[in-house]
Amino acid sequence: MSGATIHWTALAVFVFFFALVTVLGFVATRWQRGAAAPAQHLDEWGLGGRRFGGWITWFLVGGDFYTAYTVIAVPALVYAVGAYGFFALPYTIVVYPIVFAIMPRLWQAARKAGHVTAADVVYGHYGSRTLELAVALTGVIATMPYIALQLVGMQVVIQALGLQGELPLALAFVILALYTYSAGLRAPALIAFVKDLMIYIVVLAAVVLVPAKLGGYAAVFQAADSAFAAKGGSTGLLLEPAQMLPYATLALGSALAAFMYPHTLTGIFAAKSANTIRKNAVFLPAYTLLLGLIALLGYMAYAAHLSIKTPNDVVPALFATLFPEWFSGFAFAAIAIGALVPAAVMSIGAANLFTRNFWKAYVNPEVTPEGQAKVAKLASLVVKLGALVFILFVPTQFALYLQLLGGVWIVQTFPAVVCGLFYKGLRAPALLTGWAVGMLAGTALAFADGIKPVHAFVLGGHSFAVYTGLFALLLNFVAVLAVQALLSVGHHETPHAHA
Repeated sequence: MSGATIHWTALAVFVFFFALVTVLGFVATRWQRGAAAPAQHLDEWGLGGRRFGGWITWFLVGGDFYTAYTVIAVPALVYAVGAYGFFALPYTIVVYPIVFAIMPRLWQAARKAGHVTAADVVYGHYGSRTLELAVALTGVIATMPYIALQLVGMQVVIQALGLQGELPLALAFVILALYTYSAGLRAPALIAFVKDLMIYIVVLAAVVLVPAKLGGYAAVFQAADSAFAAKGGSTGLLLEPAQMLPYATLALGSALAAFMYPHTLTGIFAAKSANTIRKNAVFLPAYTLLLGLIALLGYMAYAAHLSIKTPNDVVPALFATLFPEWFSGFAFAAIAIGALVPAAVMSIGAANLFTRNFWKAYVNPEVTPEGQAKVAKLASLVVKLGALVFILFVPTQFALYLQLLGGVWIVQTFPAVVCGLFYKGLRAPALLTGWAVGMLAGTALAFADGIKPVHAFVLGGHSFAVYTGLFALLLNFVAVLAVQALLSVGHHETPHAHA
């Protein structure tokens, strides 16, 4: 399929499935609603009434985590750099024990006090408006480029259908904005069922049929190996020794950051019990298997001898070249719908933060739950509009840079959000200092490296490359402990001063 002509069969299939999820989005307004629940409360709109059971939570958190951009970007990264691109696999395996250990406690703290956001929980623990604001602001800033990148995923498949210009993307986003406004979190939760089922069908078909058409997996790996050998550098089917430390730290740092994002936490807070979250942590690794299969599409592109402009075109070009038009349309619809679910949850997560931790904290402390829901609905529209404007007028590379920075930033909220769940003695000034040190150090290192996710340190003549976010988090913890120790000394010395 070339981008110049419209592929009507694929487009018809795409439009059918897009229309189906649009209808589901509006139907979701009445879905899973309790009889006595006030429809206009923020708890109802922003957290689905906190009544999502195991299945819904599984699809919602999975749909949130494995986004359209994942389906486009992971194979693109594997295509570009080889084995290094597979860091997403250990990251999504390491993340679930973290979820199992931490998230049920966070859920209990939120449920008990009626908290809607991580910043609410932080304020509940420490009583510091400044620390609450720091966590909320980091969440909103880190989420915006993430929403923009979902649009990149959608834009890639819309162009692969032969549709040019910005109108189709804007139209898709208007539809998303309308049903999110009316149904809140229930819309992406219901659509996640369809989206995940479609993605599973597409990926399983691809990993069976594509190698069969290309001469088997041996031929796929051989073609990729030859292509990487011709490229030279540090690309290849196996990691170079120098890549192992950055690979491991990138995986660990990403795992610590993943459930600090407002959208993943929104899925957690919407669960009906702590046990629901534990069960999900056990079963969610099924998605990691899927992600590994998705990543292999990057190698298949070499065996298919695709000619593409950018690595982001790998997946659409692969489907367009090797599958009939109707299946390409189905695959592109799955990827586009895979943008809608996380984009909706991300905008809801950011809107919840704005409403609870800016509006309620500083503008109108007496705002009712109904008033909060109204503010959040409008804020979610503004967030989505901001992401759309961003993607239409700012180069895609900039969105990617900002999203990498977003990961470095969001992981700096980890001490404030998590430590209070296990240890009550930490003080707000210590956590605030740690956050500031981590943010400044992480941002400075990232800019010094030209917004690359890893930084190389030279020790004793040896160079060690480490994920910038993880190093900044280490500095964050050191600063927290140092200030905490100073505060403790000051606290113990005060009585003597009076004596």
